[in-house]
Amino acid sequence: MSEISDIRRRLEDSMDRRRFDQSDEVDFVIIGSGTAGGTIARELSMAGFSVVVMEQGPYIQMKEFVHDELNTIYKQEWFGGWEGKSPQTFRRHESEIARPMDFLPPLIYGQMVGGSSVHMTANYWRFHESDFIERSMLGPISGTGFQDWPITYEDLEPYYTKVDWDVGVSGGVGPFDAPRTRGYPVPPMPIKSSGALLQAGARELGLHPHPAPMAILSKPHNGRAGCVHCGFCMLFGCEVGAKSSTLVAMIPEAEASGNCEIRAESTVFRVNTNTSGRVTDVLYWDRDGNEQSQKAKAVIMSANGAETARLLLMSESEQFPNGLANSSGNVGKYLMFNGLSYAYGLFDEPLNEFKSIQVTRVIHDFYETDPKRGFYGGGGIDGRSFPGSPILFAEMGLPSDVPTWGKGFKDALGQYYTRTLTLNGHTTSLPLASNSISLDPTVKDGHGRPAIRVTYNDHSDDISTMAFLQDRSVEILEAAGASKIWRQPVGPTSIAAHLLGTARMGNDARTSVVDRYHRAHDVPNLFICDGSSMVSSGRGQPTMTIQALAFRAAEHIASFARNGEI
Repeated sequence: MSEISDIRRRLEDSMDRRRFDQSDEVDFVIIGSGTAGGTIARELSMAGFSVVVMEQGPYIQMKEFVHDELNTIYKQEWFGGWEGKSPQTFRRHESEIARPMDFLPPLIYGQMVGGSSVHMTANYWRFHESDFIERSMLGPISGTGFQDWPITYEDLEPYYTKVDWDVGVSGGVGPFDAPRTRGYPVPPMPIKSSGALLQAGARELGLHPHPAPMAILSKPHNGRAGCVHCGFCMLFGCEVGAKSSTLVAMIPEAEASGNCEIRAESTVFRVNTNTSGRVTDVLYWDRDGNEQSQKAKAVIMSANGAETARLLLMSESEQFPNGLANSSGNVGKYLMFNGLSYAYGLFDEPLNEFKSIQVTRVIHDFYETDPKRGFYGGGGIDGRSFPGSPILFAEMGLPSDVPTWGKGFKDALGQYYTRTLTLNGHTTSLPLASNSISLDPTVKDGHGRPAIRVTYNDHSDDISTMAFLQDRSVEILEAAGASKIWRQPVGPTSIAAHLLGTARMGNDARTSVVDRYHRAHDVPNLFICDGSSMVSSGRGQPTMTIQALAFRAAEHIASFARNGEI
């Protein structure tokens, strides 16, 4: 632990945090403290506005994170959907009855201060220029909501750069990257065995591997420590603060401004409006289960693509009978997950992939849609370890032809765990109106709220794209010298951590929920900024773009407030 990060930690522990009286009308209530909410809170509070952040989960300090695989991976300690905390139901088609899933919930997201940014793998790809204008480039895709964004890459580039430097991203410029106005603040993370093998196999095939941009610091930056390579990144909180979650990169500065209160364990269940259709306050349950209210001049929803949609639908009224800000009927619709494919390779020598971060090299040769493939879609491939613990690898990572019990199983686990390379394909997800978040009519959570009902079935092009990248992954593993290769079957997606598109942005209030500045078309003092406002899915790594959108939204919201336009 560096001296500067130790000083920062002690200052955070002793900080006299701001508390607002519930009778006060604050400038902004922000619902959610993750990638978008934590960022907007920092920007608005540092600009002098009074801000209350409502977070349904607890406030866990980074010194409290431990490498507890049972509670983190299996009991989903900091996530929703487990052991009745926040039940979810799932179905493929609207004609089916949605039911809880057997093992994991369909939607995986953090419920704590910092949200899913605390637990992310931390891939921080920028979108390419094409991502924002694909509809114009490729034309319509029948039966989908395939549309251009109301903004361009050039509009967002300054905010991508702000993410790099203010939040902290390690990396190096790749051969297919969109133009950028500034380099990375710290060098790429050191290459691992997975990165070296991906790089060797890809180059053998004439492909172009490059350092993976990661929201994990390779060196100290902005008063935070660099990575200590403990191996517990994906799903775990970072106890040294090297992972650039909003918990360590944004929220401390928001609180230090003296204008921001993080109100943890506060579950918002309704956003109230007056007869003029303007937001007046939010209703929430405090940590003791008591109903409370917080008045605000404006509300910003950043609860994620599922929770934001549920809250809008639950906030129906005489003015908004189908849910708040839902005159278009599109709240909850066009849910996108991003596709995934997996290919595994066994190597003769130990790779020891359980050490350090998940990803150090990536290829974007197949990022763009190629009409010659016969289907829409593209993405990237990275090399990594199998996610999670040896127990999870034993359950899900071994090939199907090894014994599942006894000495043979034990020997296989000892052989495969330290010598297996996983290549992940990260792909597009087409927006379909039938893929949605809605309110379950029968299943309730512990507060009595309707459970989140997920309806999701991949478009055939999404499946084709996953299979295409899996085939390319197998070719790379062969070129890298794997002694044995196996696949996880490609099929319809049932579990996702990327929750996108359910309150999409657009210029037309008839077909979108928010405008290009994230203001709800129907409610002038309501803003929505998180994965829900995305128009398309990108190529499997949306978090960098969500955070850039948050910086941009905060700048415009602050300008509206100063000019009396809220």
